[in-house]
Amino acid sequence: MSCDSALVLGCGESGSAAAELLLRENRNVTIIDGGSEPALSERASRLASMGARVMTGATDLPDGEFDLCVVSPGIRSDNAWLKKARGRTGKVISELELGWSRCRSRTLAVTGSNGKSTVVKFCRDALRAAGDDAVMCGNCGPAISRICLEDRDPQWLVIEVSSFQLETVVDFRPDIGVLLNILPNHLDRHGGMADYTRIKMRLFGAMDRGNIGLLPADPAELRGMAGSQGIEWLTFGRGKGADYVFNDGEVSWDGEGGKVSLRNTVFDNAVLGVNAAAAIGALCAAGVQPATIASAASSFEPLEHRMSDIGMVGGVRFIDDSKATNIAALCAAVRTASGQVRLIAGGMLKEKDATSAKEVLATKALKVYLIGRDAEALKRQWDGSVPCKICVDLRNATESAWREGGQGETVLLSPGCASFDQFRNFEDRGVSFRNIVNSLRSNQQ
Repeated sequence: MSCDSALVLGCGESGSAAAELLLRENRNVTIIDGGSEPALSERASRLASMGARVMTGATDLPDGEFDLCVVSPGIRSDNAWLKKARGRTGKVISELELGWSRCRSRTLAVTGSNGKSTVVKFCRDALRAAGDDAVMCGNCGPAISRICLEDRDPQWLVIEVSSFQLETVVDFRPDIGVLLNILPNHLDRHGGMADYTRIKMRLFGAMDRGNIGLLPADPAELRGMAGSQGIEWLTFGRGKGADYVFNDGEVSWDGEGGKVSLRNTVFDNAVLGVNAAAAIGALCAAGVQPATIASAASSFEPLEHRMSDIGMVGGVRFIDDSKATNIAALCAAVRTASGQVRLIAGGMLKEKDATSAKEVLATKALKVYLIGRDAEALKRQWDGSVPCKICVDLRNATESAWREGGQGETVLLSPGCASFDQFRNFEDRGVSFRNIVNSLRSNQQ
C-alpha cells in the first residue's frame, strides 16, 4: 500500500499515530478533527511541526483529492466526512489496517462483545512464556501504527479489534482470528444486532487458505455467515461438539489428547472459562505447548478494572469491574462474583433494553445502587426483581452500599453502561471507585 497524499480523519491516539507513520514515509498528510480541546491542540502542534497539515475545529473536509483516507475508530460509518471522503479518495481504510500493512509480524486478532482484553493479554503472556516477542495493541494498548513507528517488528501482534475498527477494514488478514461472542453492544452506533454481527464477521473477510478462524460453537449460524474461503475453522464452547471444550475447570481437545487445567486460576468459572478455551485454541494454532499455556493461566494477572479485587473494608469485599460497559458484561460479572452482591450500575446505556439482567439480579444481587444519566431508566426496568436506589454519584453509591453491606458480601462496580456522562472514560471511573474505597479504609483505621 502506498500513496502520495493521505487524509487522516481524527487526531486522537490512532489518528496521530497513523499520521506520523505516513509522514515518515514522506507522504503529504492532512489530518482533521472537529475538536479543539487542549490535549488535542498539543497533539496537533506536534504533528504540524513534523510537516502535517492539521485542521482542528474542522467543520468540513478540505478541498482536493487524496490517494488514501485513514479512519480513526471514533469516526462513525455514517459520518458526513467519511461519506465525502469515499468519493474523493482512492481507498478508505482503518488505522488498524494501515499499521498492520506496515508490519512484518504474525497476527493474532481477537474481537467480540466482551472479554477481548483479557483474552488478548492471556495470549500475549503465553506467547512470551513460549519465548516469542509478542505485543498487545489495537483497541487495548498502543495503536498498531505506533508499534510500527518503534521499528520493533515483534514476532506476534496480539490485537484487540473493536467493531469500530472493523467498519473500515478492507484487506486486513490476521494469521489467527478469534470471535469470542456476539452480545448486544454499541447498538447506539450500529443500529441493530444484524448489522453489529455483520461488522464483527468482517474480521474474517480477507482471511484465506493457511489462516485459522475460531468461532463459538453456539450459535452455529455464525459459521455459515463466515463462509469458507479456505480458512481452517475451529470452534470452542462448553458442549462436546466444540473443538476446544471448557468443562469442570479444564479445557480439552482432540478427545483425550490435549488438556489444560484452569483450576484455581481466574479462568476457573463458566464465563472466563469459555473465553479461555478460545484463547487456548488460538495459542495451540500458534504453536504454544499446553504446559506453557497452563503456566501462563496459573500466573495470569487480570488487567485493571476487570473484576479487580481491591480488598475488604469492614468485612465487605470491593470489586472494580468498571470495564463492564454493556448489560451482558454486567450479567457476567454478577454471576462470577462470589457470594451475595451489592451492585453499583449506571451511566450511559448502549442499549435500550436492560431486562436481560433481571434474572441474575434477582438471584444474586441484594440491592442495586444506580448512578448517572440512565439511572431512572434502569430502575424502571429492574424494579420488582431487585431493590434499586438512585444515588447522586459514585461516592454516594459506594458509601451507601458499604454502610448497608454485611460481613462476607461484595460491593461490585459493574456499571453496564458507558462512563462519559460523569467520567473521562471507564479507567477514570475505576480509579475514582478505588479512591473512594481507600478513603473508607482510611476512615476505618
